[in-house]
Amino acid sequence: MADAKVLPFDDDRSRSGGASRPARRRTGAGGGSGGRGDGSAAPVSALPGTQLPEAASPPPEAGEGAGEPEGPGRDASVPPDGGWERRIAGGLAFLRRRVTGDYEVDEFGYDKELTEQVLMSALRPLAEKYFRVEVKGIENIPAEGGALIVANHSGTLPLDGLMLQVAVHDHHPADRHLRLLAADLVFHLPVVNELARKAGHTLACAEDAQRLLETGEIVGVMPEGFKGIGKPFGERYKLQRFGRGGFVSTALRARAPIVPCSIVGAEEIYPMIGNAKTLARLLGFPYFPITPTFPWLGPLGALPLPTKWTIQFGEPIPTDGYPQEAAEDPMLMFNLTDQVREQIQHTLYKLLVQRRSVFF
Repeated sequence: MADAKVLPFDDDRSRSGGASRPARRRTGAGGGSGGRGDGSAAPVSALPGTQLPEAASPPPEAGEGAGEPEGPGRDASVPPDGGWERRIAGGLAFLRRRVTGDYEVDEFGYDKELTEQVLMSALRPLAEKYFRVEVKGIENIPAEGGALIVANHSGTLPLDGLMLQVAVHDHHPADRHLRLLAADLVFHLPVVNELARKAGHTLACAEDAQRLLETGEIVGVMPEGFKGIGKPFGERYKLQRFGRGGFVSTALRARAPIVPCSIVGAEEIYPMIGNAKTLARLLGFPYFPITPTFPWLGPLGALPLPTKWTIQFGEPIPTDGYPQEAAEDPMLMFNLTDQVREQIQHTLYKLLVQRRSVFF
């Protein structure tokens, strides 16, 4: 079987897409609160053989146990104001829209509702509990308008891209969504292809990237590609070549800022100590990793190590001050590409010095 073909970022390909429709934003349902009247109660006479209590304690003030269950008959496991009922009703409504097709996607196939309610919910425990991702510099991502996030790539499997997507979505005050540019291999794999498009990702070509940036989207690119994600463990945190600077040219055309991003922790989840190149060629993969646990432990060896991650976004590099023809200047593209690469590499070294342990 032929080797997997990696399409260069600079390719100018067209895509036929359907009409773009505005995506609906999911809003949470707020719970209502009931009030009591201030009328005085009628006198209560004691039953035979009993005594009246001394005095009823006043109801708690707002913020002082007002949300506590009142009385032994209240089930503390049931959320107030019909919380479980709302969740069940919302889940059933979501399933009905899936079955009937009453949901919206954009021209790239991005399904906002599915991404926020299902995909992000599935990835969030992995980011928060397993890898314990710490996010720094999120304020460097603009609150509105397009921006290009350029990050290092590592980890044998592309989990760093997914964790980057969760970090932007969950930590940015404006709830911004990251649209990653992926190699063509991603869109040739069954199931993965559909999930990637539903999550808002698209093929790594200049045309799609520019269209997303010009419409105000946050676009993510990892210029190292397979060279970065498939490098041996001995070369961890050493950035590979960033290609011909196609991402810089796209940012210049769209006049979008470039935000360097450094990810520490992904290199150690699958320590790649070997590469079965013959098997990789037979399967059509760019590499076939051999780690201390895979393939020796079978499916269990595919479980990533629970390393501690840090994702830091650097100060944005503006591009709107350059003339329109700057996108065709090879020297300028080389200089900006080198500037982005050096900033990411310097931040990686700084984070590694500050790290106490791989796992803590």
